Amino acid sequence: MKLIIGLGNPGLAYAGTRHNVGFKVINKVAKLIGIEIKGRRYQSRMGEGKISGHEVILAKPMTYMNLSGVAVELLVRNFKASPLDLLVVYDDVSLELGKLRIRKKGSAGGHNGIKSIIEKLANEEFARMRIGIGTPPPEVSFRNYVLSPFTDEENEVIEQVIEKAAEAVICIIEEGIDAAMNKYN
Repeated sequence: MKLIIGLGNPGLAYAGTRHNVGFKVINKVAKLIGIEIKGRRYQSRMGEGKISGHEVILAKPMTYMNLSGVAVELLVRNFKASPLDLLVVYDDVSLELGKLRIRKKGSAGGHNGIKSIIEKLANEEFARMRIGIGTPPPEVSFRNYVLSPFTDEENEVIEQVIEKAAEAVICIIEEGIDAAMNKYN
């Protein structure tokens, strides 16, 4: 079983923001494979289904980005999963807009949602997929940037990478993370 977790912030005020790219990827995967994200358990909106015979849980923590670890810990514990069963999808300001990076493990890299997950699991050994949202211009604070919507031009790029990221998630389930890293990084 795989737990595919997209990070973001709940509520309409955050729906179109850069920080919610993880939620968008989960929605796209759900649409592609026919899983409904309708349940709410373990402080997450979630859906369950199969990809090529593999059990998957698609989840969007409702704990807000900086407390993502609270929901992830509940999911891991209640589904009796290990960190190796996780794939966490999130935004990254260190990557150019539209870039995609898949890794088997790593540090938080300054991302508060990932810091929270690492703290709650006491483990960095989980797969992650970073979606580049670009760096903020010097006159814009980091917080304001990640909580701002994409421009129309940026939205075109981000929609393409969300499609690619959803395909990469499916590839990870079907072919393994190494194959996905070779194909999508």
